[in-house]
Amino acid sequence: MTARPNVHKANRRLAIKLVVVTVAMFGFGYGLSPMYDLMCTAFGLNGKTGRVTEQAAEQPVDANRTVTVEFTGLATSGLPWEFRPLTKKIEVHPGKIMEVKYLVHNLAQEEITGQAVPSVAPGVSAIHFKKIECFCFTQQTLKPGETREMPVRFVVDAGLDKDVHTITLSYSFFNANKASAKKYGGETMAHGEEHAPHAHPATVSGG
Repeated sequence: MTARPNVHKANRRLAIKLVVVTVAMFGFGYGLSPMYDLMCTAFGLNGKTGRVTEQAAEQPVDANRTVTVEFTGLATSGLPWEFRPLTKKIEVHPGKIMEVKYLVHNLAQEEITGQAVPSVAPGVSAIHFKKIECFCFTQQTLKPGETREMPVRFVVDAGLDKDVHTITLSYSFFNANKASAKKYGGETMAHGEEHAPHAHPATVSGG
């Protein structure tokens, strides 16, 4: 006679556990986005390196120290562009505003829009690498056969760890249109997949 109450009690406990798990999963999913942004900022992924105005970037220049900044770039499959840095490497004094340029050329006979996704290495340098102007801030649309030079203005914060002597700024350019990307044998960057491995690049930075 006690079996039925025990079954009801067990079912009630199970239901409560399921509700708790559901609420916990919802809370985790809700908090994942800001947590993701914090991780990107901390490790310099997805270009979360700090965007500042030129006025805000002004600071004393450390003329007694130099840091090597290297530049790389690639156009992923699905984006028929040539994309590379015009300057491969420069020596900078922390606190001094610098500018370099990247070259992009649309190899297709149609207008195409791309989106550049930057990253910085090592990760500890990300919060000290401030971009003032960058083509990655907005999507870039190129006409058939168009060639363009795109500037990147930045400053390496004087607070950069003394043990960091080299910083690498990298860009991956993606086709912003899914149908167009598929046409050229690749896929567009999906939301939330900025850190996932991507298809082999169509064009790697060269000399």
